[in-house]
Amino acid sequence: MNPDLDQITTDYWDLTLEFSPTFATLIGDHRFDDRIEDHSESAEAAHRDRLGGIRDRLDRLGSEHLIGQDLVTARILAAEIDDAVRLIDLGLTELRSDQMDGPHVGLLMSAPQLAAATPEHAAALLDRFVQVPASLASAADRFRAGAARGRTPAARCVGRALNMIDGYLASALDDDLFVNISGPADWSGEPEWRERLRRVVVDHVRPGFSAMRDTLADELMPVARDDDHSGLCWLDDGEEIYSALLATYTSLPVTPDELFEFGIAEVEQNLPVRYREIGARALGTDDLGEIFARLRDDPSLRFSSAEEIMELATSGLDRARDAMGDWFGRLPQAPCRIEPVPAVLAADAPAAYYFPPASDGSRPGTYFVNLRDPQSQGRYEAESIAFHEAIPGHHLQLAIASELTDLPAFRRTGIGNTAYVEGWGLYAERLAEEMGLYADDLGRLGMLAADSWRSGRLVTDTGLHAKGWSRQQAIDYFAEHTPVAAGEIEVEIDRYLAIPGQAVTYKVGQREIFALRERARGALGERFDIAGFHDVVLGSGAVVLPVLAELVERWVTEVSG
Repeated sequence: MNPDLDQITTDYWDLTLEFSPTFATLIGDHRFDDRIEDHSESAEAAHRDRLGGIRDRLDRLGSEHLIGQDLVTARILAAEIDDAVRLIDLGLTELRSDQMDGPHVGLLMSAPQLAAATPEHAAALLDRFVQVPASLASAADRFRAGAARGRTPAARCVGRALNMIDGYLASALDDDLFVNISGPADWSGEPEWRERLRRVVVDHVRPGFSAMRDTLADELMPVARDDDHSGLCWLDDGEEIYSALLATYTSLPVTPDELFEFGIAEVEQNLPVRYREIGARALGTDDLGEIFARLRDDPSLRFSSAEEIMELATSGLDRARDAMGDWFGRLPQAPCRIEPVPAVLAADAPAAYYFPPASDGSRPGTYFVNLRDPQSQGRYEAESIAFHEAIPGHHLQLAIASELTDLPAFRRTGIGNTAYVEGWGLYAERLAEEMGLYADDLGRLGMLAADSWRSGRLVTDTGLHAKGWSRQQAIDYFAEHTPVAAGEIEVEIDRYLAIPGQAVTYKVGQREIFALRERARGALGERFDIAGFHDVVLGSGAVVLPVLAELVERWVTEVSG
């Protein structure tokens, strides 16, 4: 790598981890274990200034002498910094009092993944947890400031965040997420440290969450936007915020109207054709209404136990592991384990999610499966979710990225562009069908249900945040055009209210990857190799979509000779 670019990327990544110390710990960098996030306006302003300095250095370096991956690195770094600065300038922390992206929820979801590799790291984490009240108070101050300026949250999101905090505060101390973080192996000081950890949780962590709960319940809920005005478009600067979020999440110049029409075409025209074809084989009917009703309500298509959920997820992952060598030249070294979603988070958590492995090898990739209320979960959905979140989806994508040691750290361990990351996950669900991973047509119906779910997001996300839809309008659209169960629909719609724009990225990214694949296949003919294509798509970390297109075009040129 160009030595000046190498130093710039190193400084950028150090700055990123210093500003987000919990994320640093999660990826295995323990330099900031004694620190916690400061969500204050002054901290964000200082971070913005430092980002600007790095951007200036990158501009002075120029790109005219950079080639290959150095040029890719410079373009991705510029995009990441520009996105971060834009979002800081929009003051989005003021709106993050929700159940998905809120600092309070981030701490709860990350706690089960924290690991103290050494006694020094264990002591540092005690120092971090003492600061939980101050960190959450800095976030609460931002929420208040936003509300005072008319930037009120959606009431449904505040309510769900309260449910999660109440679940945590009601949990027994012996089951506390922070009390039970992993300590150093075979450490004689572990019992004493664990007792100190319990005291810190009682004296600091739980009071910090209790104070946040009071802020949400007593100050934000009374002024929160009701269900008829829950989208961003009801805020004075909502249109500007939504446009910025779409640009950041997709890395493409897409408009709400374009996304809305794309979703309508998928949900109401393209997907019904396959539903009828597969439904006739799997359920004995090609009537769309009957297919949806069976998928929603037929108890025989539901799980009977938590053990059955884990068994189906495990068997699907085993098949994927066995087959992936035929479809990918580069395979991850890190294993992928399956764990249940912690009970205190399960009620408001999605059906499954994935945590990538730590770069220091202290933690494998983890596929979390929600075991709550098995009878409400469709068996037909389990395989497509596993293929999306684990193999050949996010585990291959993110674990491979973490092992690209010739790339700078921010490209190996950053979360990258959302449309690329989630687009790959949705692409992987369809790829799994090509790989022969679905056990039967019922699983293929689950694949279609997942696709119509993500396509429906294009319609409802833009409907809520750009077209003024009420929450009920969004729920009704999902109920009419997808087989998603009523309870799941409400959780999903509230997710779109919490993180506007994020939900559209799945279909945008999937569409781009399939389009690039077909262009490459058309250009190369018999020389097209699917494993080679996948290695190109996964071989540079989480890139923005315009850069991915350039990488595929370069590969086509090289193969063409």
